[in-house]
Amino acid sequence: MALNLVKLCVGIAAVEELQAWVDYHIAERRRESAEEIRTHTTRMVPKRRDEILDGGSLYWVIKGNIQVRQIITDIRPFTDKDGIRRCDIVMEPRLILTEWHPRRAFQGWRYLKPEDTPADIGNASTGLNALPQDLRIELSNLGLL
Repeated sequence: MALNLVKLCVGIAAVEELQAWVDYHIAERRRESAEEIRTHTTRMVPKRRDEILDGGSLYWVIKGNIQVRQIITDIRPFTDKDGIRRCDIVMEPRLILTEWHPRRAFQGWRYLKPEDTPADIGNASTGLNALPQDLRIELSNLGLL
């Protein structure tokens, strides 16, 4: 069974903002005639690579809640120009909305077991997801979601 990662989406206030950033990143790579992939560079290389690449995703925490995920397609370790080991987590550019799941702040990434992952949202126009993003954020900040 696939193992997932969870990471804070620092500097992003809403899923729409993350989608705009991903779209910009992909457009830049297209302009450079580079591989049209979405990467996130991290210092720590996941030791459980094979389990993650068996269908795992990176779940993004936005404003204190897991809200969205991206399917991980590769993990590429490398050494940067300063001689520090790092890795690129390669993901599909497509964002998959999930049920909101509260998460406290943490540094780096963490493993997320399949039984702890929030469910995908099949139809984003029903239930709590039909509410405008800013209202969901406000309700979450008040501890009502």
